[in-house]
Amino acid sequence: MVKQHDAAGSPAEVDTQAELKRLRTENTQLRVEREILKKAATFFAKEQP
Repeated sequence: MVKQHDAAGSPAEVDTQAELKRLRTENTQLRVEREILKKAATFFAKEQP
């Protein structure tokens, strides 16, 4: 949740930075998981006759 304040360095800015960091971390994790799933799909596709 982002709080709205006008002053620089306000809770809104801090919350926004924390949210951005969390989303970037999540994005990185999702990219890793997607690559793993792609490799698994390729592996299992090769096993089928």
